[in-house]
Amino acid sequence: MKKIIKPMEREAIIRSLRSGIVPKIGLQHIQVGRAKELDSFIKDITNIVDGGNSFRLVIGEYGSGKTFFLSLVRSIALEKGLVTLNADLSPSKRICGSQDQPKKLVSELIANISTRTKQDGNALSYILERVITLANKEAQTNKDDVASEIYKMLKELEDYYGGESFIKVIACYWYAYNNNNDDLKSKCIKWLRCEYKSRTDAKKDLNVREILADYTFFNIMELYSVLVRKAGYKGLLICLDEMVNLYKITNSQSRKSNYEEILNILNNTYQGTISNIGFIMSGTPDFLTDETRGLYSYEALRSRLAENNFAKKIGITDYNSTVLRLANLHQEELLLLLKNIRNVYAYGKKDSYLVPDEAIIAYMKHCNSVIGESYFRTPRNTIKGFIDLLSVLEQSPQSKWEDLVEKTEVTEDIESDNLSYLMTNEKSDSNLNEEFASFNI
Repeated sequence: MKKIIKPMEREAIIRSLRSGIVPKIGLQHIQVGRAKELDSFIKDITNIVDGGNSFRLVIGEYGSGKTFFLSLVRSIALEKGLVTLNADLSPSKRICGSQDQPKKLVSELIANISTRTKQDGNALSYILERVITLANKEAQTNKDDVASEIYKMLKELEDYYGGESFIKVIACYWYAYNNNNDDLKSKCIKWLRCEYKSRTDAKKDLNVREILADYTFFNIMELYSVLVRKAGYKGLLICLDEMVNLYKITNSQSRKSNYEEILNILNNTYQGTISNIGFIMSGTPDFLTDETRGLYSYEALRSRLAENNFAKKIGITDYNSTVLRLANLHQEELLLLLKNIRNVYAYGKKDSYLVPDEAIIAYMKHCNSVIGESYFRTPRNTIKGFIDLLSVLEQSPQSKWEDLVEKTEVTEDIESDNLSYLMTNEKSDSNLNEEFASFNI
């Protein structure tokens, strides 16, 4: 039974897909396939909620759906009560670097911090206010002042690098919040988002002698994992996409420094030294297996990330392995995806569908004749063209899809780095085999 789709969700999905990006809401309406992969990551999320941790690599060719898969896992994590951080790596944003690249990466991650009730990012102030609310309750119970309760609540942070300054800035935020000092609140947020450029400015504005940029990427993530737990959330999930940008670093020492920090993260999660935290990193096969520039060029990582050869020999995929490989989209899955998009376009109302099933098959044949099998392997432009077709039919009810399908413009997607193609645990339509019996490509 198809659900009625809210106008806000419908518009967000259609606008995002037309722009070639992953929708931030409504993912459940367009997902197809990936049942076993998702089950594996749901187990990871449950483990994080229960006090454990996780480290996973999602590896796939351009267009295999890595970005969408990460977004889907993030949305599940939010529903389970986790806080999520997400960012794309780039030449200017790295885990390690000497030219503010780590600072810029952390800044983007914290800017994108999300909770179940605020899934579009910028949730840091909400998390801090939850800490203040909990401290207020404790202060009333213990007949103590709020500042003292904040220090008690966050005392665990003192065991981590930078923890004392972190606590001090949060206490400063409470003071600003309590006194309606928006300027001071902004300065606290600026510090917590790793946006201070010098210790001198931080000392002047907040009376702290350190800035977050003084610490490693992992150190900062540790601080935030404790903060969100103390704020009443179940844990923290960090999602890093476009890891191929580390593979593209030309300086071998700089590349090695980034891989060493990945090893540090991996070792700490394997050894259980941290709790309620998970890391997901996605990249291409070259990023993983290239023995000259990829993760496999670093022997310690190569041994730890070795795939399950026994499962490989007997033809079974080990979905619980640290490395999860995503296959490309198949044409059957694209058929289901286009049907889901048709359903979204009609607000989930079957009697409002603009095209029948045979129109979708005709459109797929048209795409194949124009750009070949890339229409379903890297289908961003295929999806955009289909939405353009629906848009024309919506605005011109007198038009017939038979006259428009072969006129629909579709081009091969060459720049496929940010593809987002749509997969989940939805079962195939019962009519799928019948339709493809006569669908010759």
